[in-house]
Amino acid sequence: MPSPWPEIPFAAWRETCAALHLSSQVLGKYRLAHTPWQNHSWHATFYVTASGLTTSPVPDGPGAVDLGMDLVRHEVVGRASDGRSARFPLGPGTVADFHRRTLELIRFLGGTPELDTHPNEIPGAIPFPDDHAVRPYDAGAVNRFFQVLVQVDRVFKEFRTSFLGKASPVHLFWGSFDLAVTRFSGRTAPLHPGGVPALPDPVTREAYSHEVSSAGFWPGGGGVDDAAFYSYAYPAPEGFAQAKVRPAEAHFHAKLGEFLLPYEAVRRTRDPEAALHDFLTSTYEAAATLGRWDRAALECPPGGPGQPRAV
Repeated sequence: MPSPWPEIPFAAWRETCAALHLSSQVLGKYRLAHTPWQNHSWHATFYVTASGLTTSPVPDGPGAVDLGMDLVRHEVVGRASDGRSARFPLGPGTVADFHRRTLELIRFLGGTPELDTHPNEIPGAIPFPDDHAVRPYDAGAVNRFFQVLVQVDRVFKEFRTSFLGKASPVHLFWGSFDLAVTRFSGRTAPLHPGGVPALPDPVTREAYSHEVSSAGFWPGGGGVDDAAFYSYAYPAPEGFAQAKVRPAEAHFHAKLGEFLLPYEAVRRTRDPEAALHDFLTSTYEAAATLGRWDRAALECPPGGPGQPRAV
């Protein structure tokens, strides 16, 4: 049986990953265009499913439309609440063609084929309709990436159960192309300086309106050589960069301002889930303790299936 934590060396699928990232932005922009704004841009994200990623229902057309990437069968799938459905294959091609086919699919489903065409958080990116470079599609690498997302999504959701305060869903931000989960202290944060490439400052400032401890997973790129887990605090409390975190392979990346743990270090351990839990817990504890969060009020034992939390 294949490993549930497969190898995903970024260099081997860098161009395919870039194409998948841009394709995800086309679908994500549709959700963004038609969904009322929710705190911290939670209305725009994707969620991991048993076969890929989904927008979840978007209020549009006859009632609702959802779009998804099936990363097992390698196709884009759209469904409408009136029973209509449509799909087209994922494969080598141009972003312009993917954008055109997505709008056609939305129109067929009875939705509104209108979305912003400018990629976010990608410096120098070309608008979708004008991006005619032919990009590869390594189906095997895409599926391995998806299998990793399934494992990470499960561990992140388990980690989320031990927090009583405000916490985000486990969701994938298609702008930065990372799966993330965020905890909040309940206090407001200093105004964020902004400056994220190709992302309006008001969006960034609203996202960081309150103190956070956030963790996530990147496939690679953006200043990270290979797939990695990250954890940061905003605002970072004094001493955060020097905190002792686990496992031993975790380190603080001064330029990014966050702790990193190579995916490969997790994959190679005897118990990858335990190693990842260790990283999530120790980096959160560093942020919460140094930031003087009210941990007694915010934390609880981890949840389990069928077990109501004791009160």
